[in-house]
Amino acid sequence: MMKIDLSKQNVLVTGGSQGIGAEICRTMAACGANVFINYYSNRDKAEALAEEIRSEYGVNVACGGANVGDAKEVEAMFLEMDTAIGSPNILINNAGSESVVHVLDMEETEWDRVVQVNLKGPFLCSQQAGRRMEKNGGGVIINISSIHDAIPRKGLIHYCSAKAGLKMFSKCLSLELADMNIRVVSVAPGAIETNMNRSEIAKFGKHKFEKWIPQGRIGNVKDVANTVAFLASDLASYVNGADLYVDGAYMNHTVQYDPRPKRNNA
Repeated sequence: MMKIDLSKQNVLVTGGSQGIGAEICRTMAACGANVFINYYSNRDKAEALAEEIRSEYGVNVACGGANVGDAKEVEAMFLEMDTAIGSPNILINNAGSESVVHVLDMEETEWDRVVQVNLKGPFLCSQQAGRRMEKNGGGVIINISSIHDAIPRKGLIHYCSAKAGLKMFSKCLSLELADMNIRVVSVAPGAIETNMNRSEIAKFGKHKFEKWIPQGRIGNVKDVANTVAFLASDLASYVNGADLYVDGAYMNHTVQYDPRPKRNNA
C-alpha cells in the first residue's frame, strides 16, 4: 500500500491557525512533516494548534505572525522559520480573505485589502520560498484558490478577481520554477464546511447545497487537506502547473435541468 511520506520536509502554511489551514497543518504533520503555522492576529489559537500537533505527532512545530500582503513581515516570517524548524521544502499559500459588497458600494481600500491577501500574499511568500528551494534543490508550492477563480459570484468581485489572478499566477510560476525542480499546483475548493461558516451554512440551508452539489454533500476540511498532502508528496511528482478542483463536481452543475428518462432497471 502506498503511503504519503513527508518526513524530513518543512512545511509553511499561511493562514494555518484555523479552518482549512489548520487541517492542512494537522495532515502534513500526520505524514511526518515539520510545520510552521502562519497566523495574522490570533497567536493563542496558533499556539494551541501547535501544541496539539506537537503532542499528537511528535514533529517540530513553530508559529509566526505576519500579514502575508506585507513584504517586510513576510521576509521576517521566513527568517523566523529558518531558525525555528529550517527553510521550507513545501509552501502552502492558504491565507485568504473575503467580504460581500456590492461593486458600486465597494471602497478602494476594501478592494486593495482583499487582493493584497489573496494574490499579493502568494506572490511574496512564493518569492521567499522559491529562493530557498532553489538553493536546497527543489520543493513544492501549493496555492489554495477557489472554484470562484472560474465561477463568478455576486458581491465578491474583488475576491473572484484575485482568485482568478492566483490561478494564472500558479501557471506562470510553474513555468518559471520548473527548471529549479520546484512544482507549483493550484487547489480550488468548492463549498467546504468549517467551524467558522457552519452556522452560516445552517442558516442558509445545508440541504440546498446538498441538492446543488452532484456528490450530494458539502465538503469538509479533510477533503482539502488530504488532497494537499498528496500533491505535496513524491506520489504527485509529475503534477505541475495543474488546477485541481475539490468540489464534488459543484462547479460543473450550473445547468441543473435533467432531461434524461428513467432507467429501466432503476
